[in-house]
Amino acid sequence: MTDIKTAPLYRTIWRWHFYAGLFVIPFVLLLSLTGAAYLFKPQLDRWQERGWRGLPAAERVDADAQVAAALATYPGASFHYYRIPAAPGDAAVVHLALPGGGMRDVAVSPRGRVVGAADPDARISAWLARIHSSLLIGRAGGLLVELAASWAIVMILTGLYLWWPRGRGAAGVVWPRLSLGGRAALRDLHAVTGFWVSGLALVLLLTALPWTDVWASGFRTVRAEMGWVAGAPDWKGGADPHAAHDHRAMAMAAPAAAPAGVPLATIVLRARSEALPPPVIVQPPGAPNLFGPPNGDVWTLTTQTQNRPLVRKVGYDPATGIEVSRSGFADKHVIDRIVGIGIAWHEGALFGMVSQLIGVATALALVTLAISGFLLWRRRKPEAALGAPPLPRDPARLRGVAAIILLLAGLLPLLAASLILLWIVDWLVIPRLPRLARWLGVRALA
Repeated sequence: MTDIKTAPLYRTIWRWHFYAGLFVIPFVLLLSLTGAAYLFKPQLDRWQERGWRGLPAAERVDADAQVAAALATYPGASFHYYRIPAAPGDAAVVHLALPGGGMRDVAVSPRGRVVGAADPDARISAWLARIHSSLLIGRAGGLLVELAASWAIVMILTGLYLWWPRGRGAAGVVWPRLSLGGRAALRDLHAVTGFWVSGLALVLLLTALPWTDVWASGFRTVRAEMGWVAGAPDWKGGADPHAAHDHRAMAMAAPAAAPAGVPLATIVLRARSEALPPPVIVQPPGAPNLFGPPNGDVWTLTTQTQNRPLVRKVGYDPATGIEVSRSGFADKHVIDRIVGIGIAWHEGALFGMVSQLIGVATALALVTLAISGFLLWRRRKPEAALGAPPLPRDPARLRGVAAIILLLAGLLPLLAASLILLWIVDWLVIPRLPRLARWLGVRALA
């Protein structure tokens, strides 16, 4: 009976798993750690604003006076939104676009005094988000992250194939045999951790795709062509000019001045009856949004909560204060609702602290996978070679692998491009370079 580990399919999938793991390990470590920290964005933002709470609340001024105080501190700035205080002693946050570009969150006390200001891009959560999404190097970094995510999906799927019990007992499959010590215990730790975290990791990777560049652009095109559109999507990604939260573009977009009529303070009073989850904001007519095109000529009441199923918007006529529009999560197309739920899960917001803790556990498991995989490679790596599993002798018998590759490539465009490049290098270039071929293990099995 043929040993499964010498079969062409097993060898090929093992080789794919090896290359995928070697490429994604640095990304897995970085993205897991930054992602785990970003899960606590609400707590981080609240900690950074700790000096804006517990202020004297006697002799309060209204919201319009607070906005006027913020604008007086930054002459020439444009008013983009007013964040309603969550508690009586909290400062209101007035979000301004500065005349030279950039933005400020200006904290104004209940008495109407400016008590602080912050650059939204300088927040810890914003810094973590930029590392997590683009490695701090812009679009090129975003493409690298998307490519790494695509290969991480390959790594998990091939890892599950290699883990498959094939008649073995539960030991080393469902729980690690750490008592074995050495390489055997490390292999079990790697395999079993991979099995338990695979589902959660795949959900994290798949829910990240709408935020990417190439995949998201294709998704937006398909979404439009198929008629899966009901309002603007509330996530960034792809080539949509309104998709990204571009602070510079938002700063240059000055909202239209509200006509004389209903003041901001009246809209703030209306907000109390809506019971929106914080942070709750009121935007003036024409104000730019985090996602999607600018608002129309209405006062807009909404929330910036990351739990997208709870988001809704209410529009008020600026001259009369009459409600003119209302939309919520249920009004979106089912595809957008699925994406919104996925993103809320990805950001640890769907079930509050429970989602955050599950996200941290997933990140720690992925870090364990990355470190144990690296140590396994170092232990089996030959002195003068990379240690990749050898290519199978008969590539003609790999129709199943070809079908899997075509399926994955069709779903993940950057993976498709990298697969073509890897195939060219693996089969056409490296075999013509004997030393490099020996180091990479490209030679066929004897």
